Amino acid sequence: QVQLVESGGGLVQAGGSLRLSCTASGRTFSNYAMGWFRQAPGKEREFVAQISGSGGTLRYADSVKGRFTVSRDKPKNMMYLQMDSLNPGDTAVYYCAARDNGVASTYATSYNYWGQGTRVTVSS
Repeated sequence: QVQLVESGGGLVQAGGSLRLSCTASGRTFSNYAMGWFRQAPGKEREFVAQISGSGGTLRYADSVKGRFTVSRDKPKNMMYLQMDSLNPGDTAVYYCAARDNGVASTYATSYNYWGQGTRVTVSS
């Protein structure tokens, strides 16, 4: 059974940092593209960051570019999202996703597997 589990969310003050982790199990995800998405209350799920199967292609939403960094550890089947300079606009539930295709995508519908999400709250 394929499973993605996010961790690392919490409450942080504006300007602070958090590091989210996504642990994949059930199969080897080393060649899968993976992504981070988020959903704020009352809003649609939106793309945050992606990393290709090779790890060589990274892409970020304009709203997080320069503040967030996505990375992955293939041997450990893990993906990370380092979030710095957080602001209240980053408050959301963050989801990791995996796609059984090495080409990353900004479209949520392109991903086959999803975690349950981890909540991030940034106070002003």
